[in-house]
Amino acid sequence: MKRDESGMPVNNERLEYLGDAVLSAVVAHELFMRFPEKDEGALTKMRSRIVNRTTLNHLAAKMGLNKLIKTQPLNDLAQTHIPGDALEALIGAVYLDRGYLCARSFILSGIMEHFNDEETLVENDTNFKSLLIEWAQKNRCDIHFITEEHHPNLPSRETAFIAKACIDGQVIGEGNGASKKEAQQNAAGHALKSLDSFAFDLSGLQNQTLLTS
Repeated sequence: MKRDESGMPVNNERLEYLGDAVLSAVVAHELFMRFPEKDEGALTKMRSRIVNRTTLNHLAAKMGLNKLIKTQPLNDLAQTHIPGDALEALIGAVYLDRGYLCARSFILSGIMEHFNDEETLVENDTNFKSLLIEWAQKNRCDIHFITEEHHPNLPSRETAFIAKACIDGQVIGEGNGASKKEAQQNAAGHALKSLDSFAFDLSGLQNQTLLTS
């Protein structure tokens, strides 16, 4: 384990935690001011598109952070979330060293400049299941979906599906749809909304990085 000059272990996870919070706050405020006509749901989807792991990995690579990351030789950075984590840690470090305004300026110029119009922010449908899996992996939580067939007592007897999104055994989102994929997407979307508003009991989770890092 790498240590600093004082002998303390070097760990970026605390900086990632702080950077994630600062990034989310800056992006939320910028979208709120930029799109006064949009409701909470639309703004949440826009923010998710900006701060998701795939986007942060891509932007970190464009900044050249992947060339500065020291990791195990066997790790392929392109196949991990390490670049995005490093970007969050950098934001946290800028915030601690230079303050909120400097961190905000860095985020606006380095990240938000790539999302200058509404079309860029909504050009692709949000994959709620992927976003939920990314959240669970980042916070070291176990995630799985329970999907069941539902046969309504109707003349057409069309098969529907009901899905539940579970984190560490706790159901945090439910959804239904005409296919398993649609049901799971709807369940994941519900779960993300619950996570975003802290509408469920986080104390039931085994790993609470967002609260304890």
